[in-house]
Amino acid sequence: MKNRITQLFNIQYPIIQAGMIWCSGWELASAVSNAGGLGIIGSGSMYPHILDEQIAKCKAATNKPFAVNLPMLYPDIDKHIETIIKHQVPIVFTSAGNPKTWTKHLQSHGIVVVHVVSSVKFALKAQEAGVDAVVAEGFEAGGHNGRDETTTFCLIPMVAEAISIPLIAAGGIGTGKGMLAAMTLGADAVQIGSRFVATPEASCHINFKNEVISSKEGDTLLTLKELTPVRLLRNPFLEQVQEAYKKGTNAEELENLLGRGRAKRGMFEGDLIEGELEIGQVAGLIHEIKPAAEIVAEIIAEYKETIALQTSDKFTF
Repeated sequence: MKNRITQLFNIQYPIIQAGMIWCSGWELASAVSNAGGLGIIGSGSMYPHILDEQIAKCKAATNKPFAVNLPMLYPDIDKHIETIIKHQVPIVFTSAGNPKTWTKHLQSHGIVVVHVVSSVKFALKAQEAGVDAVVAEGFEAGGHNGRDETTTFCLIPMVAEAISIPLIAAGGIGTGKGMLAAMTLGADAVQIGSRFVATPEASCHINFKNEVISSKEGDTLLTLKELTPVRLLRNPFLEQVQEAYKKGTNAEELENLLGRGRAKRGMFEGDLIEGELEIGQVAGLIHEIKPAAEIVAEIIAEYKETIALQTSDKFTF
């Protein structure tokens, strides 16, 4: 499958595994890259020396391209940048900040830069900053999200209409049919996060993985917009958040309730009561834990089968 993204990243399939905190270490990233997609190490939950180790292990596990996700709000971002350049990581996905800050610096070292956005406005700003591609992430996505609640089906064609650089769709995509739908709407590739949580290679806790595969439609909620919008699985901690809203809490009180380390406690340590459990709406379609390579193969097979079906009576009017 050759298009602007597969050629830009030098990968076989236009499938990108999202860089998810506490879930996407070197094992998942290398597995997805070895399967023909683009694996991403999520550096937002890593100390600088941990990222250094993760990149080294990923390079040892695959000879294919992989990337690092770099949240711009990370306190030691300059150290992460140094590590990425030292290891000659070929691709960086930046998020949660101004793409102008590091794009030119990374590109001067031969690194392809992709920025994650949640609106047409920020897609245009990213293009103006000179990034090589953008990820447009819809309201359905897990983890940190946009405040405008624009769904993927609306966001992707609007961004595709506005920009000229390659576009990657994210949010609510976990199947070959979803991939085809996104690419029909104008995307050159898809970024998938939640589906890769339910894999043996994901670094998150088995309790969290099991909670994901047992979830159903309606079991997630976008909340904490006053701080950073995040989509969470319903659990006792989320109930505490909802009760706080009912009492008319303010941003400072929400921040105190959230505290520190909630996401680590929930996703990495497996605390399903007091932890923050970040996942996308597509979790309702995830029913089993299986290797990342099988997921990539199934998505591509379903993508091709669905294209073939378009010649059937179902699509003839």
